Amino acid sequence: MKTIAFKRFLGVAALAAFSAVAALPVAAQAQELKIGYVNSERVLRESAAARSASTKIETEFGKREKDLNDLANRLKAASDKFEKDAPTLSEAERNRRQREVGEQDRDLQRKRREFQEDLNQRRNEEIAAIQERTGRVIRQIMDSEKFDLILIDVGFAGPRVDITKKVMDAMNNTK
Repeated sequence: MKTIAFKRFLGVAALAAFSAVAALPVAAQAQELKIGYVNSERVLRESAAARSASTKIETEFGKREKDLNDLANRLKAASDKFEKDAPTLSEAERNRRQREVGEQDRDLQRKRREFQEDLNQRRNEEIAAIQERTGRVIRQIMDSEKFDLILIDVGFAGPRVDITKKVMDAMNNTK
């Protein structure tokens, strides 16, 4: 129900915006609007800030990931050894070792989940910082180059209005 109301609101808002533009005086319509477009996915993928953040995250989480991989390899070796030795073990010993392997597996899964959660949180922090910085740069470009409108992530835009490279260059030149 709320989704329908929200869609209706968006439709009314879009209609109102187009009506306002259409109702502008003829002289104002004669002035050409300066419009730009920024591809935020490209900024997050190709900018120097994004590459730097990616390197920082890899450095920060690399040792932990290696430790998890080592733990997984040790678990696999223990599991393989158990499978090989199981027929010759007493029932009590077999149950004990099976329980140990199960506990190690649960521990590994828990550590992997924690690692993934920490990694995702850290990535989200870096993405938020890049997006905030991108927003500042876009506002600076809008003011300095007198853009009337800068759109972010539209369905289709021609190369004439794509200012993504300009935004990335400005981000590289400022901190």
